[in-house]
Amino acid sequence: MNQANTPSDKSGPESGKAPGETGSHFSDAAPAGQAASRHGRAPTRMSAEEKATLHKLVLDQLDDDQAQDVVSIPLEGKSSIADFMVIGSGRSTRQVASMAQKLAENLKKAGYGPIRLEGLPAADWVLVDAGDVVIHLFRPEVRSFYNLERMWAFGDAPPVGES
Repeated sequence: MNQANTPSDKSGPESGKAPGETGSHFSDAAPAGQAASRHGRAPTRMSAEEKATLHKLVLDQLDDDQAQDVVSIPLEGKSSIADFMVIGSGRSTRQVASMAQKLAENLKKAGYGPIRLEGLPAADWVLVDAGDVVIHLFRPEVRSFYNLERMWAFGDAPPVGES
């Protein structure tokens, strides 16, 4: 079975999980006793302007980090997950991991924390949850396999690699 394409619930050094750890590698969960939102942390309400600023910050950071084939899909009114989904590729697992970590750091510094990361250290597919903007960073082969653009654009977007 190819581990790059299937999740693993095993623990141990091969999985990157400590024994007894669940499948999540999220960091910065809501403090104990505090109500959690749809993202597992304290609920916050952002204005439309703040959401647009967050979205622009994400796109600018990915551009600075030379992410490839960046696509932004508006989800407002289509899903309660987030208002935007941003998808991009890195040339290697090292670049994907670096982009995700740098993005999370910069979003936290800008006051949009806590930011949650899923998919490190393997970095074939890393999810960065910034609340109203969810970012998926992939290696190109993994991105092509899952083809999130087609799924979430509700048929509006062509498959990855087509124009």
